[in-house]
Amino acid sequence: MTMQTDKEIRCSSPAVSYGKVLFELQIPEEYVQETREIFKAVPDLAELFMNPTVPMKKKLKVIDRVFPEEMHNFLKTACRNHRMDLIEEIFAAYDTCIDQRDKVINAVLTCTAAPSEEQKKGMEKFLCRKYGACKAQIDVRFDVDLLGGFILRAGSDEYDWSVKGRLDRLAQTLGAQ
Repeated sequence: MTMQTDKEIRCSSPAVSYGKVLFELQIPEEYVQETREIFKAVPDLAELFMNPTVPMKKKLKVIDRVFPEEMHNFLKTACRNHRMDLIEEIFAAYDTCIDQRDKVINAVLTCTAAPSEEQKKGMEKFLCRKYGACKAQIDVRFDVDLLGGFILRAGSDEYDWSVKGRLDRLAQTLGAQ
C-alpha cells in the first residue's frame, strides 16, 4: 500500500508516553480513529482544550458530549494534565505502537518518477526481510532535484540510489584526492 502524506510527525517524549498508554488501554481502534477524525473535522476543539480561560468543568463536559465513551477517561486525563496540545503527536505514537504490534515497517521512498508495481513489491519484500516485518508501507514522495533514481528511508537507515547522491559521493571522493 502506498500512502502519500505531506509531513512526518515527530513525537515528543510525553506524547510517546501517552500514545503507549492509549495503546495499552486496548480501546478498540475504531474509537481511537473516530476521535482522531473528530479532532480533524473540528480543529477548534483542540484550541478549546488548550485555552486556559475555559473552565476545566466545561472542557470535561465537551469530552462527554462529543467523543466516544470509550475515549472519555483518556481524553479527560490528557486534558487535566494539559497535554491536549500533543493530541496529534499522541495519535502518531499510538500508530507506532499498532505498527510494532502488527510488525509493520514504514518507509519513505523519494524519487523522480513513481515506481512500477513490480519495483514497489520488490522494495516491500526487501524491507520486510531486512526488518523482520510482516508488512511494509511505503510513503512515496517526489523530488526532481534527485535527477533520477531514488532514496529509500526506513527507521534510521537510508539507501541512496539517486543520481544526485552518486554525483555528491563522486565529488567527495575526487575532492579527497
